[in-house]
Amino acid sequence: MAQNDWKKSVVYQIYPKSFNDTTGNGEGDIQGIIQKLDYLQYVGVDYLWLTPVYESPMNDNGYDISNYYKINAQFGNSDDLKELIEQAHQRDLKIMLDIVINHTSTDHEWFSEAYSSEDSPYRDYYFFRRSVNNAPPTNWESKFGGNAWKYDDKTEAYYLHLFDVTQADLNWDNPQVRNELYDIINYWIEFGVDGFRFDVINLISKGEFKDSEKIGKEFYTDGPRVHEYLHEMNRRTFGDKDMMTVGEMSSTTINHCIKYTNPERQELSSVFNFHHLKVDYIDGEKWSNAKLDFLKLKEILMEWQLGIYEGNGWNAIFWCNHDQPRVVSRFGDDSTEALRTSSGKMLAIVLHMLQGTPYIYQGEEIGMTDPHFTTIDQYRDVESLNAYKSMKLKGYNESEILEILGQKSRDNSRTPIQWSNERNAGFTSGAPWIDIPENYDKINVETAIADKNSILHVYRKLIKLRHEHDIVTYGSVEPLYMNDENLFIYKRHYNGTTWLVVANFSKSSIQLPKDLNIEGETIIQSGQCENGTIDGFGAIVIAQ
Repeated sequence: MAQNDWKKSVVYQIYPKSFNDTTGNGEGDIQGIIQKLDYLQYVGVDYLWLTPVYESPMNDNGYDISNYYKINAQFGNSDDLKELIEQAHQRDLKIMLDIVINHTSTDHEWFSEAYSSEDSPYRDYYFFRRSVNNAPPTNWESKFGGNAWKYDDKTEAYYLHLFDVTQADLNWDNPQVRNELYDIINYWIEFGVDGFRFDVINLISKGEFKDSEKIGKEFYTDGPRVHEYLHEMNRRTFGDKDMMTVGEMSSTTINHCIKYTNPERQELSSVFNFHHLKVDYIDGEKWSNAKLDFLKLKEILMEWQLGIYEGNGWNAIFWCNHDQPRVVSRFGDDSTEALRTSSGKMLAIVLHMLQGTPYIYQGEEIGMTDPHFTTIDQYRDVESLNAYKSMKLKGYNESEILEILGQKSRDNSRTPIQWSNERNAGFTSGAPWIDIPENYDKINVETAIADKNSILHVYRKLIKLRHEHDIVTYGSVEPLYMNDENLFIYKRHYNGTTWLVVANFSKSSIQLPKDLNIEGETIIQSGQCENGTIDGFGAIVIAQ
């Protein structure tokens, strides 16, 4: 890979709690990541993104930080993290920390001080507002349900929490807050990390506090001073360093994401958006029984591919993360081993040939599936348990609720990595914190490494292609046959070279368009593509 060219990088996301347990307590830890660095080097990725490992009451899986400078004892300590960074660097792997600076835990000392007295200097670190007619200051809704304001009897005031009631939003309009946050980022830069993933970063600038017809989103999504603040953060922290940053963007737009990532604006390197992962929702409702809207998926992916490219911005491209179901179960087919393998390879090829920085979520590279839990007792995710109660109250029957949870629950991606066919999939010597899918005896890292035709080896080749061929990183994208209900077809163009990508999202063999030229050198292939047809879940990339 070209030195320091982060654009040619591939990122591997680690959810530490489910990665590898070295203590036998049933939960993963930082030493467990160190133990598996040789494997991650073998996969070929460049960056390792760790979901939050800071001190936290873990009401939202660590996205509720109570001390930004301290490592959560359940994962280890700062010496463990220092060792992880050093060991990773020896293998040419870089470490990216996940940081949450839109809000803190209510256990954070800033909030404790703010909550203790109206006269506290920390009061203005958050948004406290007086009660109006014994009602919340606005009708904004929390993203976790209910009103976004929590009442405090002692001071007869409310504080804002766009997420859980234990996650109080920080007031970025206060320069002292910004200074504190920049000090935190600089501390971790000095500590040796190589990049940051910024959680819900486009929500940091709040607009007017007024009642809303849209639950409040229009007042804080891509807010009035967000670009000013991100530019200031860039200049005061990572901007002059060789670091990759990615911003998680909630309900954002292409135009804003171009601004966030155009290098001339000095804000962030790249952005996540989630529009393409709502194509199996009914009328925007997550907790619904729906299948993939394939034409919508293509339309959204290509709209962002073209828009960001033309605006000189940068996409993060991904199928999976710790909040999304496993893609091979979601957009592929895991009903048989053959279909799981072919759809897993196809999904890898179609995503990794797109423009942007690809993210692989732990276990995705071996085609891990949703766990297909059969009882509510197997679920741990608070969002899923709340949805279960809500659907019960609406009169849904048990089997219907379990089918919806089986499609949409965040726990689908949070089951431990299946390392081997040994007890507990080699993840822990103790009792795992969440059940492990029964298919671990067949789907595991050891088996995938040994089988040269496994999904893992397709991921390894795709990463190698990105490192070696500039067209994958820098080429423009040309969507083709967008109305085809089975085929995802596009071209990449760069410096007079063209690559054609053809992927079949159907499990049946499909006739190719008669006017499609598939002559050329095959770069990577899964399934047969000959005599004018392509196999079910087949994919091919051809240099023309």
